[in-house]
Amino acid sequence: MKKLVALMLALVMALTAMSIAMAEEEPFVVTVLLPQFPSEIDFQQENNPIFDYIEAQTGVRLQIKWGANDQYSTIFNTELTDDNKAMLISATDAKAPVVVDTARAGGFWELTDYVKDAEEYPYLAAGSAAVYQNMSIDGKLYGLPRGRAFPRGGIYYRWDIANELGFDKAPETIEELTELAEALATYKEDTYCLNMCSYTAGTISVITVAMGAPNTWGIDEDGNVYPAHTDPAYLEGLNWLRHLYEIGGIDPNFAQISTADWDPIERQEKAYMRFDCMDNAHRQQKWFDDNAGATGLIWMSVCGLEKEDGTISVWPQNPGYAGAVLVTKSVKEEDLPKVLKFLDWCNSPDGQTVINAGLQGVTYEVDEEGYRYTPEDGDYSTNEGKYHQNLNQLGMGVPGDLESPRAKYVGSEAWVFARERYDELNREYAKYAVANPCLPYTRETYVAHGKELDDIISNAAVQYIACLITEDELRAEWDRWAEQGGNAVTSELNELYQADHQ
Repeated sequence: MKKLVALMLALVMALTAMSIAMAEEEPFVVTVLLPQFPSEIDFQQENNPIFDYIEAQTGVRLQIKWGANDQYSTIFNTELTDDNKAMLISATDAKAPVVVDTARAGGFWELTDYVKDAEEYPYLAAGSAAVYQNMSIDGKLYGLPRGRAFPRGGIYYRWDIANELGFDKAPETIEELTELAEALATYKEDTYCLNMCSYTAGTISVITVAMGAPNTWGIDEDGNVYPAHTDPAYLEGLNWLRHLYEIGGIDPNFAQISTADWDPIERQEKAYMRFDCMDNAHRQQKWFDDNAGATGLIWMSVCGLEKEDGTISVWPQNPGYAGAVLVTKSVKEEDLPKVLKFLDWCNSPDGQTVINAGLQGVTYEVDEEGYRYTPEDGDYSTNEGKYHQNLNQLGMGVPGDLESPRAKYVGSEAWVFARERYDELNREYAKYAVANPCLPYTRETYVAHGKELDDIISNAAVQYIACLITEDELRAEWDRWAEQGGNAVTSELNELYQADHQ
């Protein structure tokens, strides 16, 4: 009898263990709200091979709630008030008032500490600290950035002319950049080295931050906020531009040149260098390929120049994101690690490829060189509409573009080099991007008087570069900025920053 009871107990325990195992094997459902763009083919959620693959890799079964893109703002706002809101919500504006208000009211999970956990979430932890800071609200992170090329800001110049002048490698230090710029400034009459126009903010930011100045605002050694223009490196950057202007390397009329004429100046071969978005290098290369009969590399891009002390600092042209994936309180606290594990996978090479491109054999194939492509025959295009369309709206790329296999760039050898170099520089120098530590904060004085204050600094810098005012007069303008609201803005920022860093 005892043996029978023991046998029965063992059987019950085995069945119980089996039922628990079976229960654990049930997929964890994650609901997501994403914007949907028009398509001729209806998206299929059931019997979707891409969803099946995601489930096999992560244990998560996606349930997508689509919001028409042209009505997404309204749909997004309504979703936030729904008692059964999606667990993950794609926000096209990560700093929209409704996002800020909901975050402050506790409607989203704070992820500040989670994204630092490299053991549990290696791909989230590999994200740029500068981008995380830029996206934070009151110093706290409430979602994951939908990444954009970062830092993107840099330098590009005429590689062919530089070679002609004896510069056969890209500059790696500020000193080497200076030597190249001085040579280009005297290359030919009626031409200039640096292509500057009425949009001066980017040009000034690239060189002042490269010299070591903060990005708009800095934090001193005592932990206090201070404006970038008061940093000695900011003046170093202005002096660099002023020197180039004095030797004829910048068009004297640069402040009157429209941004619409910026590209044509380079295409007309009137200027040979630009401080701007590095991706313009491969766009200009394409133009020279198609319109000027270029047969070799015309434009070279550069990022991350070493200062005398060997350090590198880079101005990021953008905050590193365009929108966010927010984690709402529809996720139970005990389930948050599961959701974050899933989001970590979404940012892995496998996850990025699936979310942005689909699956090999379903939406793409791989050629002999290891690049992915979409065959013209077969069901690949149809499958894209049925199984994948708009899923890329869940794409984040937190640690950068890790897709594998990659799509093949098709063009001239020079253009492909320029395009791949742009990707490489963004990957390599994102860690050197200098964040604006005050971007997460709203300042009342700045809201009221920001444009006037910015104009004082900008106009003074332009006049100084153009040798219209002296250094003493420049500093007098900085004093005027302080008196007319700059000091008040600085004080407000200090209060907000100190409150977050006590």
